[in-house]
Amino acid sequence: MTNAEHGAAHRLAYALIFVTPALWCVNYLVARWSPGVVAPHTLAFGRWAIAAALLAVFTGPELLRHRALLLAQWRRFVVLGALGMWICGAWVYIAARTTTATNLSLIYSVSPVMIALASVLWLHERFTPRQWLGAVLALTGVVNVIIRGHWGALGAVQWVPGDLWVVAATASWSGFVLLQRRWPTPLGPAAHLSAVATGGLVVLLPFTLWELARPDTPPLGAHALGLMLLAGLAPGAAAYWCYSFVQRQLGVARASSQLYLGPLYGAAMAWLFLGEPVGWHHAVGAALILPGIWLVSQRSGPRDPG
Repeated sequence: MTNAEHGAAHRLAYALIFVTPALWCVNYLVARWSPGVVAPHTLAFGRWAIAAALLAVFTGPELLRHRALLLAQWRRFVVLGALGMWICGAWVYIAARTTTATNLSLIYSVSPVMIALASVLWLHERFTPRQWLGAVLALTGVVNVIIRGHWGALGAVQWVPGDLWVVAATASWSGFVLLQRRWPTPLGPAAHLSAVATGGLVVLLPFTLWELARPDTPPLGAHALGLMLLAGLAPGAAAYWCYSFVQRQLGVARASSQLYLGPLYGAAMAWLFLGEPVGWHHAVGAALILPGIWLVSQRSGPRDPG
């Protein structure tokens, strides 16, 4: 790669830092548009079938070269698919039936904190006092969003099921990330995602068939297929590819800076496209969550060279 090409790739990567969170947040819009149009597991299955097929077009030769590895480690791909495509897919769509897109984005944004805490407990990584402070701030912010700021009447708060569904999905995402650390692979990011998505489809298939057999399931129509296509392209294949590109060009630390934009983009898109109001509990939650994520992300060891 020439210096000019290298510079162009870096400029594109910096631009994608601001684009990628918007692609992720499209999933929250899809989730809120889906009730009454397409069932949660069916939507998740369609999303990842489209994403896996698209990724396979570009990664087919690599997957074919590693077919022995794929057969030997198929259980890993099924487990990762269950965490990343079933729980972090269908469960988010279930959550959207009873909670807002703003809540989805704010609660999901705390995933780096949960990953860091799980790393301490499971991988025995060191946590500094500053990181502990960040974890407390971020988790307090999430609770503030869930209880809508009613700390004085905490016992009387009506818990919304959707908030709890997305908390479970956030915990599942932490397991998804940590297992990928424990299970290194020679596959490239796109090929690995294609294999994991295929594992997720295996897990999603029986739930999807069950949904489609239910008499109260909405029939698949053009609107439902459009949501599947949108979810498969934007928060599916495109967002993952953009994130991988930014990480390769700028390093993990700078790629992770996209996380701070997620809640802001999510609230703005929910207001613009869904008409969801943003309350003080959202603002206070974001004011706690975003600094908390930043503090947790500050490692005491050598910094990422990106």
